[in-house]
Amino acid sequence: MRYEAPESVTAAVALLAGEAGTARVLAGGTDLLVQLRVGFVEPDLIVDLKRIEALHEIVEEDGGYRIGAVVSGAELEEHAGVSAMWPGVVEAVNLIGSTQVQGRATMVGNLCNASPAADAVPAMVAASATVRISGPNGRRRDADVGDIATGPGKTSLENGEIVESVFLPAKPKHSGDAYLRFIPRTEMDIAVVGAGVSLTLDDNGICTDARVTLGAVAVKVLLVEEAAAALIGTKVDAAALEKLAAAASAAAKPIDDKRGTKEFRKKISGVMARRAAQIALKRAGG
Repeated sequence: MRYEAPESVTAAVALLAGEAGTARVLAGGTDLLVQLRVGFVEPDLIVDLKRIEALHEIVEEDGGYRIGAVVSGAELEEHAGVSAMWPGVVEAVNLIGSTQVQGRATMVGNLCNASPAADAVPAMVAASATVRISGPNGRRRDADVGDIATGPGKTSLENGEIVESVFLPAKPKHSGDAYLRFIPRTEMDIAVVGAGVSLTLDDNGICTDARVTLGAVAVKVLLVEEAAAALIGTKVDAAALEKLAAAASAAAKPIDDKRGTKEFRKKISGVMARRAAQIALKRAGG
C-alpha cells in the first residue's frame, strides 16, 4: 500500500487518476482508518488531502459559505458565521463520533463514505447544499449533495475525481433548519433514523418553502417532497405537522436489523421529522 500527501488538488487528482489499482481518499480518516484496521478495505493507494491548504478554508461566497473538504467538525462549530446561518448542519456534523473524533471528522468524508446513516448528509440536503468536484485534465463541476451517494459505500464520483468543497447557500430571512436523529444510546451511536428540515416563512408566518429529508431508512438520503408540501402554505401548525409526519413515515423504506424493525423505523421517521420541523420553525421566528 502506498501513501501520498500531495500539496495541491491537481496533484491529488493526478495521483488518483493514475492509479491502476484501488485508491482511497483520506480527508479526516475517521471512517477510512477504521476500515483499514478491520480489513474491510485494502487499497493500493491512499491520498491524504490534509496538506492542501486551500481545502482547510471556510470562505464567504454569494452570501453563503464554501467549506473546504478537510475542515473538521470542531473547526466548523467554531465558525460563528456558519453556525449562525446553518445551525442544523453544524449540529449534524457534530453528532459524528466523540469530541476527539470531531477534531478530524469532516463533512466531505461523511458524504463520500456513503453510509445511509450518515448524519451530515440529510442536513446538507435539507439545506440545498452543493459540492464542487475536481477531476482529471482540470475538469471541475458542481453537483447536489444528494446526488453523490448512490448506495451503501458507493458514489457517483468518476475515476480521479475528488470533492474539494461544500457550498452552503445564503439563507433567506425568516428561515430555519434543524437535524435530529434517533439512536439507542445517548451518544456516539449510528442513527436508526435521521431527519433534516429547512423552511422559510413570509412576514405573516406562512411557510413559503421547505425541504424535508430522512437518513438511515433507505439506501441513500431521501428528499421527501410530500412532507415539505404539507408545510408550504401553512403556519406550520399542528395539522400541518401531523401531515408532515405521516408523509415522512410513508416515504421511509427501512430494513429490519438489530437496531430496529421496519415498522419502528417508519414510525420514528415521522416523529423525528415533526420534531425537527418544530425546531426549524422556532429558528425561523415562527
